[in-house]
Amino acid sequence: MLYFLLYEQLFRYVKAFNVFRYITFRTALASLTALFLCIALGPWLIHKLRQFQIGQFIREEGPKSHQKKAGTPTMGGVLIIISIVIPTLLWADLRHPYIWIAVASLVGFGWIGFLDDYAKISRQRNLGLSGKRKLVYQFSLGFAFAAVLLIMRAYGDFSTAMNIPFFKQYQPSLLLESLMRNPWTYVIGVAPFCIFVALVVVFASNAVNLTDGLDGLAIGLMVIAAGALTVLTYAGGHLQLAEYLQLARNAHTSELTIFCGSMTGASLGFLWYNAHPAEIFMGDVGSLALGGAMAVVAVLIKQEVLLVFIGGVFVWEAVSVILQVGSFKLRHGKRIFKMAPLHHHFEALGWTESKIIVRFWIAGFVLALFALTTLKLR
Repeated sequence: MLYFLLYEQLFRYVKAFNVFRYITFRTALASLTALFLCIALGPWLIHKLRQFQIGQFIREEGPKSHQKKAGTPTMGGVLIIISIVIPTLLWADLRHPYIWIAVASLVGFGWIGFLDDYAKISRQRNLGLSGKRKLVYQFSLGFAFAAVLLIMRAYGDFSTAMNIPFFKQYQPSLLLESLMRNPWTYVIGVAPFCIFVALVVVFASNAVNLTDGLDGLAIGLMVIAAGALTVLTYAGGHLQLAEYLQLARNAHTSELTIFCGSMTGASLGFLWYNAHPAEIFMGDVGSLALGGAMAVVAVLIKQEVLLVFIGGVFVWEAVSVILQVGSFKLRHGKRIFKMAPLHHHFEALGWTESKIIVRFWIAGFVLALFALTTLKLR
């Protein structure tokens, strides 16, 4: 919006506005806009949530130390979404379809989280949407996203080839090209790609949701992950950098840098109020939205494999829950961890909440740095 006004309309009269042509400048402005917007609106939203008694419900089977957090305002993810969407619409070139896909994924998964949070609050207990219904909604969005990508591929706006760390030339595609030539077998040909994309998006959204169990833990890790994605989107959309690093270059991804910058700024702004002791929780509306958007960006820039490292701690947390549930069912009640997700295991070992949060942030930062170094080690 402001890009169109300041650069494409007013540049011819004021040459100084040429600076708005640069992605790096607009990304910095988007990050700062998101940061200050989130900080400015935070007190108002916290007051409103308290006024309407929208507070967090704490499970009785969880750590006893968390019971004192009951009643803390939740559904703060609405603030995160607003603080990402507005700067993106202000500073991005809205003619690029990738921007709208990223925004739609953020809002779509946020809406699922909103329904879940609202169900919990209205029932006054820790029962939101059923697990099956939530997964149906998430997979529906995931498959819809995959279908959009296939349409864009038909017009040459998207490539299904994946970048594999440490390998320059090996860029596999999950499409079965031979089956796609026949209308009767087309669905079978695209099925592996659609299933893979949906699984990546659903897993990532739920992984962030499971990590959001300590003050500032998930949102701090999102600052790191979104920052790494900002670097990757810029590199993937930059002609010289993409060629030098042997990335699947796509000019559309350059504008995604602004979306990722907004996500970084909004996450940092929310951390201002979510840091221990938290004044507000993001709820499912925030965690599902951030996880879904993170995965969608990774798919758009063809870095699905690197997402395992960029969101490494999120992966650990989700896998710990899967292993715990599997062990409990297959080994007749025996558990691998004292409690799942993983951060609760360390709480049960006696680690303080602040120590767990900072150490997990450090782990997330190291993994994100490793992900970025793989761009050159290929």
